[in-house]
Amino acid sequence: MNKRTLAEKVGHALKARGATMAVAESCTGGGVAFAVTSIAGSSAWFDRGFVTYTNQSKQDMLDVSPQTLITQGAVSKATVLEMVTGALRHSDAKLALAISGIAGPGGATADKPVGTVCFAWVYGEAESQSEVKLFSGDRDAVREQSIIYALQGVLRLLGEKSSV
Repeated sequence: MNKRTLAEKVGHALKARGATMAVAESCTGGGVAFAVTSIAGSSAWFDRGFVTYTNQSKQDMLDVSPQTLITQGAVSKATVLEMVTGALRHSDAKLALAISGIAGPGGATADKPVGTVCFAWVYGEAESQSEVKLFSGDRDAVREQSIIYALQGVLRLLGEKSSV
């Protein structure tokens, strides 16, 4: 399913619940926010987006702990879990998602190759969920797959199907 169709489904699901969404993005550079705001009427269900590309911006805008960034790295479950919590705290949204990854071509390490992307989602008072995926392809392909996977994760979190 393409990201436009996914964004429409996310919007429908959020609107049906009277909920809004915030996003905290790093490697996707605002791609999820762009996808959802491409849908007419998205202001009814999209609250805001945080593009926190640097470690400092993650700390300043989302309250990510400097210690987490030092010990776990920006691309880690611990970091995206703090990012998603910060996105909820600094918004009026009921649902949030966070993404941080290595889109390449540089930035990889032995244990975090290019294509490693960490995700976190939270809805209301529920416990945050996180996943790590390894995507293939060049920078654009990794970013595109990350946007799609993030939106699919929102639908899963809401108990919706992400297939047509």
